[in-house]
Amino acid sequence: MSNAETEQWIPSRNPWIIMIPVMLSVFMFALDETISNVALPYMAGSFSISHNESTWIITSYLVASGVLIPAVDFFCKLFGRKTYLLISITIFTIASVICGLSNSMAMMLFARVLQGIGGGGIMPISQAVIFEIFPKEKRAAAMAVFGLGVVMAPIMGPALGGYLTETLSWPFIYFINVPFGIIAFHLTQMLVEDPPYARKQKNVSMDYSGFFFLCVWLLTLQVVLDKGNDADWFSAAWICKLFAISMMAMVAFFTIQVKKKKPLIDLSILKDGNFFFGTIVLMVLMGVMMASAAILPSMLQQLMGYTSFLSGISMVPRGGGCLLATIACGILTPKIGTKPLIITGLIILGIGGLMFGEINTQIALVDIALPNFVFGLGMIMAMVPMMNLSCSTLSNSQQTNAAGVQNLLKNIGAAIGTSIATTMISRFSQVHQMMMVGHLNFSNDTFTSKLNALAGSFMANTDIATALHMAENQIYHQLLQQSSLWGYVETFRYFGISAFVIIPLVLLIRKKTA
Repeated sequence: MSNAETEQWIPSRNPWIIMIPVMLSVFMFALDETISNVALPYMAGSFSISHNESTWIITSYLVASGVLIPAVDFFCKLFGRKTYLLISITIFTIASVICGLSNSMAMMLFARVLQGIGGGGIMPISQAVIFEIFPKEKRAAAMAVFGLGVVMAPIMGPALGGYLTETLSWPFIYFINVPFGIIAFHLTQMLVEDPPYARKQKNVSMDYSGFFFLCVWLLTLQVVLDKGNDADWFSAAWICKLFAISMMAMVAFFTIQVKKKKPLIDLSILKDGNFFFGTIVLMVLMGVMMASAAILPSMLQQLMGYTSFLSGISMVPRGGGCLLATIACGILTPKIGTKPLIITGLIILGIGGLMFGEINTQIALVDIALPNFVFGLGMIMAMVPMMNLSCSTLSNSQQTNAAGVQNLLKNIGAAIGTSIATTMISRFSQVHQMMMVGHLNFSNDTFTSKLNALAGSFMANTDIATALHMAENQIYHQLLQQSSLWGYVETFRYFGISAFVIIPLVLLIRKKTA
């Protein structure tokens, strides 16, 4: 079938109606990327494991979905795209039930891997479907709604997870997927159609060697990123070995994809300048988004004593910014164009990151609201138009493969971004702790007066030596808290700087010629 013929296909139903089950599926998948975050301490207690071990509940899901994403194009050809989407929704929903029923860490990891396998097909298929069913003049608005779901779900995840965990129990963060999964399945069956080029094909072959090296690459890379900071990165021999295996597997994977006649993914789309530079920008944005969604609730819980629910609620203003940005994208794109909107979004995102760099331990939830709102506003204004622009020079028949490649790289960007943020917080905290410890000596008048004042307040209930020891401990605790805050603050500032740094990449993207 010719390229012109594939571009002429239009669905028989209203595209906005078709979007309902597609967006419901996307929201479920994206929500489960972060909904487990605030419930990890509760699950660790249920399974009698450490907090570090409990992070595999998140990691296993991300790895499984990341591995499946590049194989989506193959499975769409093997089963037909609509059928594979239905299979993905079914696996995801069944796995959610098993997650909620898990009574051991082994059972939970199996269920989360299964859930990731089901979810891995949802995002790229949905992105391709939405891009295809709308005419060119309505794609910007459609992708704005899609982008809102992609960004809003991870933002709402911690708040919803905290509420369900505290009011019911942690299994309900997974059980909540079941009714939505059933509804999404039936509506997809009724409303979604396959264009001619996305139907079941004959003589479809699987790139088994490519798939094997992809699994090795992503699994080892995720372990390195997840455990690297705890092991002091390349100071640990096992991290060096695992990283070497990961890099060799990556080289083998890409070599196979280039040389094989029927590879797992078609890397030729990376020759498209819009797609290449746009995907790099999206990787950075995804890294910033997922890292900030992980570290902000953590900061509020560790430094300010917030509950899991309150720390999750802190992300709600970001959702308000996302909603306003979605409306703005629909209104402003036809008037000012896509590239100016993306650049404006990156500038706003950068300002939001720098605003986070001014917070302190005396803040309340309301003080977090404004920078969070600005952050969400900039994120959507940059990400959504970029998703549309990066694929604008590709044909409809390339969309499924392109969505797979792009989502794979975005997943890697999210993993790397989160790992970098965790390392930066740890390192910056250590640096500031060393700098401040030097001021805790008796030649420092401020330290001496503070120590004497605290010791005096404690002496009413104890002896002088104990009171002095208690005062020293309290000052050191404040130093640790302050140094940790500096770690978070500087990391947020680098988020802002990274948004400014990628602006030149946007300028390299050209407009689509008619």
